[in-house]
Amino acid sequence: MAGPLSRAALAERMGVNRSTILALTAELAGAGLVREELPAGTTGAGRPSLMVRPSPGFFVLAFDVAVDRLSAARVGLGGPILDRRSAPRSRAGVDLDTVVARLAAMGRDLLDAAPPGTVCAGLGASYCGMVRPGDGTVRYGPQMGWVDQAFGTELAKALGIGLPVAVGNEAHLGALAEHERGAGVGVDDLIYLHGDVGVGGGILVGGKLLGGESGYGCEVGHMLVNPVDGRPCLCGSRGCLEAETGEYALLAAAGRPPGEAGRDAVRAVLTDPSAGAAVAEIGDWLGIGVANLINLFNPGAVIFGGMLRDVYAVAAPQVAARIAQHAVPVSRERASLRLSALADDATLLGAADLGFATLLADPLAA
Repeated sequence: MAGPLSRAALAERMGVNRSTILALTAELAGAGLVREELPAGTTGAGRPSLMVRPSPGFFVLAFDVAVDRLSAARVGLGGPILDRRSAPRSRAGVDLDTVVARLAAMGRDLLDAAPPGTVCAGLGASYCGMVRPGDGTVRYGPQMGWVDQAFGTELAKALGIGLPVAVGNEAHLGALAEHERGAGVGVDDLIYLHGDVGVGGGILVGGKLLGGESGYGCEVGHMLVNPVDGRPCLCGSRGCLEAETGEYALLAAAGRPPGEAGRDAVRAVLTDPSAGAAVAEIGDWLGIGVANLINLFNPGAVIFGGMLRDVYAVAAPQVAARIAQHAVPVSRERASLRLSALADDATLLGAADLGFATLLADPLAA
């Protein structure tokens, strides 16, 4: 998924000889999955190594369900977003039917707009909650009250194109996407923190996602950071990282009226000079949470995505101070703090990678 590479570069990456690469690329080119061409601007004598690039004939449909918005995109091999649609999502409680209907309409529109002769190779979706990996059921989504909602099954049925929908947790997918082509490239031990209304986490250890026994691991938003007088959390506890650093906490700390909500309201606080104390308070709690994670996992990078990308950009001094105070020096010495390079597309591209998984696992069979 690194884009066009020469045969020589592919051989080096895969640890095989050039004749093996020649055979492999010939098979993939014959199936229409890649194409080989001379490098741009080739002149002079000699035989330059052919460039191998993903075919534009295959794509996936990727869907992203956040608390306030729905997104869908047609994504090509290698990660380019070729076309997209989006719509607001109201905070109206359990809304499976509405979400499925809107995403299916966007998906059909994207399919209708796809160039003739191109093929949809898979469907992937990201959801802001705890997802059962096998069938795409949302086991628990506290922000909207989803419990055991058959999201993947219902979306596949509504799209009606004969393909299953692979569903993953938004922060898990964001972590994988940042590792593949974003701020985490080259870092095999990383933590990705995603802020929507709450806070989610994705943790990679040795380049592999830490999923836990049933796939519900890395719920860092419900890590306890303030047990004495913490804010109530929608999970039923108090003082969770999400409760102390999420949207509701920031707006309340800044004295905003209860009716204000959403990314625009958050950005208004972050850019308001009079809200400096509120932002510093949120940064303190975020730094405590990150210090705990650094002590536990000794990451090479901590990446802030979603709403937390905006928060960290303003509250970095408080976060860094808490890490210096609470994280073990030898654990933090190589942990760099980074903004998401993929920004709001991280979870959508993670969903796209999920959609491509079957094709990439066995391209010729697929």
